[in-house]
Amino acid sequence: MVQVIEPRAEHGKSAASWAAIIAGAFVAAAVSLVLLALGAGLGLAKIPPWPVHGVSVTAFAVGTAIWFIVMQWVSSALGGYTAGRLRTRWLGTHPHEVFFRDTAHGLVTWAVATVLVTATFATTLFSVVGGGAHVAARAIDKVDAYAVDKLFRSENPASAGQASGELPALIEAREQATRIVVNAWPAGSVSDADRSYLTELVAARANVPAREAQKRVADFITGALDARAKAQADAAAAARAAAQAAIYTALSMLVGAFIASVSAVLGGRLRDEHL
Repeated sequence: MVQVIEPRAEHGKSAASWAAIIAGAFVAAAVSLVLLALGAGLGLAKIPPWPVHGVSVTAFAVGTAIWFIVMQWVSSALGGYTAGRLRTRWLGTHPHEVFFRDTAHGLVTWAVATVLVTATFATTLFSVVGGGAHVAARAIDKVDAYAVDKLFRSENPASAGQASGELPALIEAREQATRIVVNAWPAGSVSDADRSYLTELVAARANVPAREAQKRVADFITGALDARAKAQADAAAAARAAAQAAIYTALSMLVGAFIASVSAVLGGRLRDEHL
């Protein structure tokens, strides 16, 4: 008699243990929150508005990238291990299939946690970085205003601005000086005509000799052009540092996915051995 073996019917139930995946994802997200708060407390989540008194933008980017790598690795390891230990036991399943499922559980746990953390902290991080840059821009504006103050500083401060009609003329002179320098930024130099006009303007409004006015104008133009060149160099360095930090962060996330998968396999194997 020939025995006919019926093919085993596959159940429609998914092999994914979503309860374990969600639990592991929340563990990973919570650990990321703790590490992010710790990084903020250590000064790794903000840019100092005055680079002279703090770290440079490049150092900030490198430090932040390293901290994100640590945060990604630790949170992924804990989240994947939690998902592996809490998933249901697959009875009668080939070991290779168990290995694949555990790996998939760790990967999905990492993906869910990454989406949660990104949705929660991306706006906050960008606002912090943008706020630091905005403060830095305002600081540069104050430095430029101080340079204009020095340009039109009177040698007799006690009587400066007391005469009727002097204040509007002084304000107009300051605005003209600012416009002359701003107009010179693309070319990197001030024309002789603008330089001569600005020298006469300073001599008249500050009531200083022509030689003193000429010296003030030369110092003012040199300082303004140097500040502009430094700002452009800093912006380029910040862009390069941000690009490098983004690359390092992406690589750390890929390694985090691998660590979460390996941790889930380890946790699942220990779970099957102990039960």
